[in-house]
Amino acid sequence: MNKDSIAAQLYTLRNYMKTPEDIKKSLERVKKIGYNAVQVSGIGPIEPERLKDITDELGLKICATHTPFERFKNDLSAVIKEHKLWGCEYVGIGSMPREYERNAAGFTKFAKEFSEIGRRLADNGLHFIYHDHKFEFEKFDGTIGLEILLNESDPDAFGFEIDTYWVQAGGANPVDWINKVKGRMKVVHLKDFAIVDDKQVFAEIGQGNLNWPEILKACRETGVKWYAVEQDTSFRNPFDSLDMSFKYLEKLV
Repeated sequence: MNKDSIAAQLYTLRNYMKTPEDIKKSLERVKKIGYNAVQVSGIGPIEPERLKDITDELGLKICATHTPFERFKNDLSAVIKEHKLWGCEYVGIGSMPREYERNAAGFTKFAKEFSEIGRRLADNGLHFIYHDHKFEFEKFDGTIGLEILLNESDPDAFGFEIDTYWVQAGGANPVDWINKVKGRMKVVHLKDFAIVDDKQVFAEIGQGNLNWPEILKACRETGVKWYAVEQDTSFRNPFDSLDMSFKYLEKLV
């Protein structure tokens, strides 16, 4: 990990990025914090060309996205074109859609169908990545859903984007899962896990209970390329949360 490999996951700022004008202002603030890369997710409508112009002007690399399920199924050619325009290799999905049943058969079907989509992306020099939540840690006949995705998907076409918070929330160890997907993960989601008033909450990196030196060590050893900072909700302004997380990670570079 180096400073330039730390990205801001823009879903964190979704409430501040509704219009093209808001998107530009928010990206200016992200750059000022110190980030040189972003993951595009949860932002309002903007022409791909305009987004490229803004990020190029600010010196921000679009390292990955979360792309809606419907676009994978119905608009893949345009998705490919956009990612090539942005110079962005990693095309992610934020979760397994509800169209797939959350049982062993549903996970298997998703793994097979998105392996095919991943192969189409790979033919165009892009890579599909899957972002987990905690529902993937439910067991079906002794095997958790995320393990089914790992085992039933094409390793050359179906990558992963482990989310440290959700792995912990699912009762597993983030370090173990970073190692499990070795060779199949180039983008990781960094998100801390804290307890407040006896409830699990999202926290800035270094403000929760996750073992960051060990997590980052595992990422380095398994070849992670991009470290995307995300915080679904915050007790403070989300720009301040991104700032706190960046400053913590900077010390560990």
